Amino acid sequence: MIPAVAALRSSLLASGCAFLLALAGCSGLQGDAGRPNKVVYHFSDGLEQASAGLQYMRNQLEADPTVVIVAVAHARGVDFLMNGAKDRNGNKYEDVVERLALGGVRFEVCEITLRERNLSRDRFIDYASFVPSGVAEITRLQQREGFAYLKP
Repeated sequence: MIPAVAALRSSLLASGCAFLLALAGCSGLQGDAGRPNKVVYHFSDGLEQASAGLQYMRNQLEADPTVVIVAVAHARGVDFLMNGAKDRNGNKYEDVVERLALGGVRFEVCEITLRERNLSRDRFIDYASFVPSGVAEITRLQQREGFAYLKP
């Protein structure tokens, strides 16, 4: 092949690839075939982890308003969903959770944790729902529903 033709061919191929990558990027942050991305946030480590995770959720929703987010809490991770829980600055977690819940985020609490810690459902904010097992729910969401996994 003539060197000039080979160079032109390589240049066109590279330009075509760049165009396709740019086009793919223009389709937004949605998953395959226009379906929204789905992510499960795993909370098990207490209030500091909750503060970080809630911020990550706000950031993710800002970047991708169509994302489906489920927060699953067990062990000490349920503490931020309890009535009156506050961050280290004295801000109520419920206020942040409410804004996120109104934006479509689901907050699920492990019933095994309730049993093991002798907690009742009425100790939790209204935006919390309950699942039999937090780790089983995370597994289900990942394997059967195709959710990505994040642990802040």
